[in-house]
Amino acid sequence: MISQPVQDVIADAGDGHRPRRAHPLTRMIALRIAAGILLAWVVSVIIFVGTEVLPGNAAYAVLGRYSSPSALAAVSAQLGLNKPAYQRYLEWLGGVLHGNLGTSLTAHESVAAFMSGRLGNSLILAAATMAIMIPLSVALGLAAGTKTGQVEDHLISDPALAIIGIPDFVIGSLLAVFFGVVLHVLPPVSLVLPGTTPLSDPAILVLPTLTLVLVGYAYMVRLVRAGMSEAMTSDYVEWARLNGIPERRIISKHALRNALAPTVQTTALTVQWLIGGIFVVETVFGYPGIGQGLVQAVQARDIPTVQSIGLIIAFIYIGINILADIIVILLIPKLRTQA
Repeated sequence: MISQPVQDVIADAGDGHRPRRAHPLTRMIALRIAAGILLAWVVSVIIFVGTEVLPGNAAYAVLGRYSSPSALAAVSAQLGLNKPAYQRYLEWLGGVLHGNLGTSLTAHESVAAFMSGRLGNSLILAAATMAIMIPLSVALGLAAGTKTGQVEDHLISDPALAIIGIPDFVIGSLLAVFFGVVLHVLPPVSLVLPGTTPLSDPAILVLPTLTLVLVGYAYMVRLVRAGMSEAMTSDYVEWARLNGIPERRIISKHALRNALAPTVQTTALTVQWLIGGIFVVETVFGYPGIGQGLVQAVQARDIPTVQSIGLIIAFIYIGINILADIIVILLIPKLRTQA
């Protein structure tokens, strides 16, 4: 019988003849990041092609509709619009990789400077929304999932189901009319004065945040409830009940852990939806965020701004997906061995 130290020596000697393999989790993260980079490149091509096929000429954004053909030709040459499309794409992509997002045609400043303040405003609105919506939706969704078909489930799920059918711009408009016009307790328009932030007047955040919370809650609580309800009807939960394990322990030790994985994915989907919802809500309330800036840039055909904002949104989406995948694998040991 070979002793343990001798076995260790033999194992070490064997390992010296073959390269060490990367840890499964490390390999998975590397593959996810590589796929994210490839997807970001594909999205950059789609964004560039999409802005190229827009009707009209970007030079109109600089000179106006009634400018002379000679002036339009001169500005088009200055903006590089007379270059081949592939050359403009390579120059734009090279600028992005070096941190140069170009110059806004309507704001007459760098796109980075134009976006910095608006992006900060949107992040404040998103942070306020997620700080309320995610804990509330997860707690109520898990509570409804453990009481499927009972009174508690209907009290939580039925209002959410009703709100899902109402568009976010309708909810925002109704809240603005009721609280801003009828009751006069909150500003119906969320204007941010130059040189200030939304935190200087938190009241302007209430209605946009409430709109996003209501719509996001309605979507998220249903998905969390479905995940918890499925976990509560699984075989291992039934086996635990047959063995006389208390219900509270079954929920906390068995069902909750297995319901967390779909909850993480649901949270990621909700955060991604929040990015699109912010665009609508910012436009409804006149909130000066990145969503309103994108809408204005599209209307003015401000191509550099549209391209940069679209690419940043794509980066955020990809980053959220990668982070959600990693968290799910960390939560479920079986997935780590299969990564």
